[in-house]
Amino acid sequence: MTDTAAGETDRVVFEPERGEAEWPLRPWLLAALFGLAGLLIHFVTHQNDDVAWRVALAAFVFFGAIAAGFTLEEGRWKAPSLFALAIGAVMAGLTWRAVRYGESLPDEQYGFAAGVVASALALPLFRADFHRRRMATPYAEIYGHVWTDAISAAGALAFTGISWVVLALLSELFHLLEIDFLRDAMNEGWFGWTFSGLAAGAALGTLRNQLKVIATLQTVVLLVASLLAVPLAFGLTVFLGATLISGPQVLWDATRSATPLLLACAAGSFVLANAIARQDDAAMTRSRVMRGAGLALAAVILPLAVFAAFSMGLRLNQYGLAPERLWALVAIVVACVCGVGYWVALARGRKGGWAGYLRKATFHLGLFVCGLAVLLALPILDFGAISARNQVARLESGAVAPDEFDYAALRWDFGESGRLALDRLAKGTGQIAELAAVAQLQQSRPYSEQPIRSAEDFDLRMQSDDPALRSFVLDYLRANPWTCHEHCLAIETGRARNGKRMVAIVQGRTFEEVALPFVPVTAAEAAAQDAGEAVAAAAEKFTEDSVVEIRTIEKRYIFVDGKPLADPVEDAVTPLEGSPPPR
Repeated sequence: MTDTAAGETDRVVFEPERGEAEWPLRPWLLAALFGLAGLLIHFVTHQNDDVAWRVALAAFVFFGAIAAGFTLEEGRWKAPSLFALAIGAVMAGLTWRAVRYGESLPDEQYGFAAGVVASALALPLFRADFHRRRMATPYAEIYGHVWTDAISAAGALAFTGISWVVLALLSELFHLLEIDFLRDAMNEGWFGWTFSGLAAGAALGTLRNQLKVIATLQTVVLLVASLLAVPLAFGLTVFLGATLISGPQVLWDATRSATPLLLACAAGSFVLANAIARQDDAAMTRSRVMRGAGLALAAVILPLAVFAAFSMGLRLNQYGLAPERLWALVAIVVACVCGVGYWVALARGRKGGWAGYLRKATFHLGLFVCGLAVLLALPILDFGAISARNQVARLESGAVAPDEFDYAALRWDFGESGRLALDRLAKGTGQIAELAAVAQLQQSRPYSEQPIRSAEDFDLRMQSDDPALRSFVLDYLRANPWTCHEHCLAIETGRARNGKRMVAIVQGRTFEEVALPFVPVTAAEAAAQDAGEAVAAAAEKFTEDSVVEIRTIEKRYIFVDGKPLADPVEDAVTPLEGSPPPR
């Protein structure tokens, strides 16, 4: 096979991959496997998607089926089956932990993502028999499996989407004849999961049987990536030169998202540099421009990672540690390791053969990232506890003022460790204890410049001169500061059945009616209330014997400058007096 770039012909050597012989039964087996997996996932999670063991079982089936779909071969099923069971068990454990202890963990989504990364990296290593050959595994085989797996997965997803489009067209066609069995089936959850599994499995099995087609697609994808590498290498080289001249401070002054932007550029450089290096020298492009672009992209990864580290250092110095920032540090460490490894590879190959050293560095980097992802996925490092200790130390040392400290972060972002630290602060004395106690009353995460506000921070006007009621309103506002952004007014609207005072807090052209004194609702109480409302709604369903009639109900409205607000004031005790607003 040949590909042409920059006026030269590149020789691409294609060899059959290990164990990738055509297997006629593969599409049928994978379609049945994925379809059955989809059906099981539906029945396991149907109306129970918040039960930890059920979601974990669904993850086991989902990831195990995918691993089996990529590894099963004719006459070779024992090792792939064990590998699929291992992948499914690992992802099931991570899923169970995330669902079961999600409220106590600060970063359950990141731990789950680390497991996905580890599984994705382990797949091509297993397919290349790394578990048997270890460090002697040929890089060309791993490289080939990475790209063929990615192309096969993308093709299977695309085919699944197209299958749904065709099915929708057929359902509308039959609907013209008043035959709605397809329409009805598409609205069923079990059908959606099963059909998607059948389509994806059949597509994946077919693509894995068409090795020559995949090789051609791989060549096209790598050629396009090589073409993209040239402008990216030029742009990043100019960017780094300009940054060195003007100083990196311009990055931090221009944007707060310098770190993710720099890491994204480093990741793109890594992918495109390896697209040019290919699996061996024989398959590598002969274009000097593209080879120079690949060398430049390999060289810029380290400077980009260093700038990202410097940017993150400024953030940590200003705001301290947080779980998200620790995960960003992990990404920076990986980028720095990659950059250093690539610089060493380029230095060793300065007299020629730099691409070969680059491939060796990539091989070792893949093993490092896979092992690191496994470590981070396991419940060993508690980023929430590390962050909470750091933040409390900053507060107690005076590095941050008590009224500027983000108590809400301890309450919402650092998991159980953060809430325990907040409890310890609330049991103290002084302003710190007072603000910590307010954070404990919050019912949802406030996202504002000043998460915790004192009573003096609210521009509150009371309709009546009642010190006790004003105290009740301020207690509520401190726990729910978004109900009074600039200035607001509180007006008593009546009494609730439980004896509490109903108060409408008006700001702008809206109001919120609350029962005071304010008592925070726990998660268990909120779930019980939701269940009670669901039962009440079910009991009040419309039936054939329901009595339907028209009634006129008078309601009270809050008027601002002579004009009524949109929603009426509902009274929970007795019929309301007063006239509705004029039309």
